[in-house]
Amino acid sequence: MSEYKSWFSCIDDECGETYPLDEIIYRCRKCDNLLEVRHDTVALKKKSAQEWRDIFDGRYRRQLWPHGSSVWGKKEWVCPFVEDDNIVSMYEGATNLFWAERFGKQIGMEDIWIKMCGNSHTGSFKDLGMTVLVSVVKQMMSQGKEVPAVACASTGDTSAALAAYCASAEIPAIVFLPKDKVSIAQLVQPISNGALVLSLDTDFDGCMEMVQKVCTENNIYLANSINSLRIEGQKTISIELCQQFDWEVPDWIIIPGGNLGNISALGKGFLIMKDLGLIDKLPRLVCAQAEHANPLYLSYLNNFEEFHPVKAKKTLANAIQIGNPVSVNKAINILKQFDGIVEQASEDELANAAAIVDKTGTFNCPHTGVALGAFLKLKEKGVFDPKDRVVIISTAHGLKFVEFKIGYHKKELEGVCSKYANTPLELPADYDTVRDAIFSKISSN
Repeated sequence: MSEYKSWFSCIDDECGETYPLDEIIYRCRKCDNLLEVRHDTVALKKKSAQEWRDIFDGRYRRQLWPHGSSVWGKKEWVCPFVEDDNIVSMYEGATNLFWAERFGKQIGMEDIWIKMCGNSHTGSFKDLGMTVLVSVVKQMMSQGKEVPAVACASTGDTSAALAAYCASAEIPAIVFLPKDKVSIAQLVQPISNGALVLSLDTDFDGCMEMVQKVCTENNIYLANSINSLRIEGQKTISIELCQQFDWEVPDWIIIPGGNLGNISALGKGFLIMKDLGLIDKLPRLVCAQAEHANPLYLSYLNNFEEFHPVKAKKTLANAIQIGNPVSVNKAINILKQFDGIVEQASEDELANAAAIVDKTGTFNCPHTGVALGAFLKLKEKGVFDPKDRVVIISTAHGLKFVEFKIGYHKKELEGVCSKYANTPLELPADYDTVRDAIFSKISSN
């Protein structure tokens, strides 16, 4: 039994309702607000900030189960009640923090970094949250609780993570996908891992409505970010970032937002570090939305005084094609605490932003393109100081979106003027022609 405790709590402090983590519950029964996981910080503060830094650094990328995972290396801050034998982990996290030196020099800012969260088991940051959620389910099952399956609605990445972790744990997984709205790579992942894949003739919001109804009426465990266990894993991105900077805090962090659990998780990670004394300041946060699915951006324009869902239009950043995000209240609370900004990127802006940074050696998904596009717009507005340290969160691996990449370079993406297209030269197998083409290309660059 761990000396550290955690529990579900209503996000409305005036309500104050709490529930155990092994209870199947997603909203407060008293006021219907979302829940969040809270920790006994009094117990955590019995260790000094330096002791926690030393513990986390000593575990980082080690092979002692389960602490080699960058999530479970922070187990006391994440989900201490799960027994080590019930943890389901692929040693997620510890992803590359890439210094985008060449890109930074091109734009006059040399302290630009890209956190490559897509360099993970299923190719996205969703692994960080799913290891926690599936581990809790396995813990509950070991205690005799009946959980027939775990289910999620997804635009691709969540379903891949759920299917993989459930397959490892021998737990049935069900995924609800919007028909013809996910990439082939995203579709094949849950199929390959043996999940029951339901392709519904609707959008993500329709899938989300259906999965909540199915889970509520059939005791199936819901794995979407409405379940705040996911946030506990994802908040370790913030802790890991500070580790990788020798416990210094970046000035800015920019992340794409769809269902808005990610921006909430980032903030939560920084808040617990500050509360326990590991850091002495907070970064500014930027949530980047696709222009075709931008309800948080529209609310931000009115100082968050009102929020109205929108009908999300088709966007190349399909994983954030969400018009009615479930974590909106959490996201707004975090953005207010971090003096946050919400910016949007058009289809043209996100595609060209991804392409220009690809030309400096990365391989960005369209959602990272949204964050990059928002970054470039804010830079043009003079938001950043040239010496600011800026981290852009890359949420998924570009190889999951090869159709997007091919379409860009073939100049076939609707609404996009491919400024940096790099089309293969089709030539006869003739030496002089090949040589001339090579040197003509090299001299023009």
